[in-house]
Amino acid sequence: MQVLTFLTILLLATACNGQINPDLPKEKEHPKLIKKPGNGNVQCGLQDKAGNFWFGTSGDGLYTYDGKSFRQFLEADGLSSNAINDILEDKEGKIWIGTKAGICLYDGKTFAKIQIPLPQNLPPNKNKSYQTQVVHDIMQDKSGKLWFATIDGVYIYDGKSFTLVIIDGAANGFLGTNDKAERMLEDNAGNIWFGGRTNDGVFRYDGKSVTHFKLEPITLQFDKRQVSHSWAWPQLQDKNGNIWFSNWGGAYRYDPSDSLSVGSKTCTKFTQSDGLPGYNGLVAKIIEGKKGDLWLGGDGGLSRYDGKSFTGFKDGLINPWIWTILEDKTGHLWVGTRETGLYLFDGKTFVDYSKNKQ
Repeated sequence: MQVLTFLTILLLATACNGQINPDLPKEKEHPKLIKKPGNGNVQCGLQDKAGNFWFGTSGDGLYTYDGKSFRQFLEADGLSSNAINDILEDKEGKIWIGTKAGICLYDGKTFAKIQIPLPQNLPPNKNKSYQTQVVHDIMQDKSGKLWFATIDGVYIYDGKSFTLVIIDGAANGFLGTNDKAERMLEDNAGNIWFGGRTNDGVFRYDGKSVTHFKLEPITLQFDKRQVSHSWAWPQLQDKNGNIWFSNWGGAYRYDPSDSLSVGSKTCTKFTQSDGLPGYNGLVAKIIEGKKGDLWLGGDGGLSRYDGKSFTGFKDGLINPWIWTILEDKTGHLWVGTRETGLYLFDGKTFVDYSKNKQ
């Protein structure tokens, strides 16, 4: 662990004003997110304490929605990058935005760019295509500390300084030498779970040391070619205490009351053969709804898991590849898809809240 000095925050942009109305429009005509045509994604979503919605995209910046209209924020407005990977509202109501070029903080009035200072002995990133400080994931733990999974490693921020968490045993990352984790999860016991696309299995940090757990590979058959995935993104811990992971071949459910290992009876994998839709059975996002069902998004649309079986939904999706799922305060589901699609799910079909810029 290496404690690093926090650089001075540079305040950059302008205020977001307006009366907040979290209620969804009841008219047939409703506001829409205006996007550029092309292969972008709506990658993350958040409804803040005041009721505003926030949606991050892979190239069209950040959108807010107050129930009446959408507002777009770009680099010109103070964002570190127009490519947004994650959004988090902390316990003080500040909005943290993880981008392709570092952290951006919104305090309710202005944006600020934050650069994590790197250890001097950190190996340089040899991937010339990714020389900016990509932030994959942001999490706030029970104690209030913020965690950032970045291309340069995982860092804890205590409000004053950043601390690097060394994940021993993790392979060189997806985008660079130090890119050890892309997703994080804190479980009920306070352990932090890490996962990334180049790792074999997942990692658990108990505050003192990191333990590596391997998962049974999920093998996909493409004509004469087989592809196996044994990496996983930590997704959530459900009401029953089970921890869920996912990858490009399906999902895993793990009972943490027992050890996690390949072939363990406490770890169950779910694939296309179990009812997951899509070409691969790919799962990019899992949430638990207010009614207790799990909702999974992937290359085949939206799936509901009631503890026994999967039910698929994709009617109304222009592109069924779902990247993110958000349940709002009223129980409605919002999904973000490829082609920068944003949809509201009414329980049966999807209502489009996005359109191409003319």
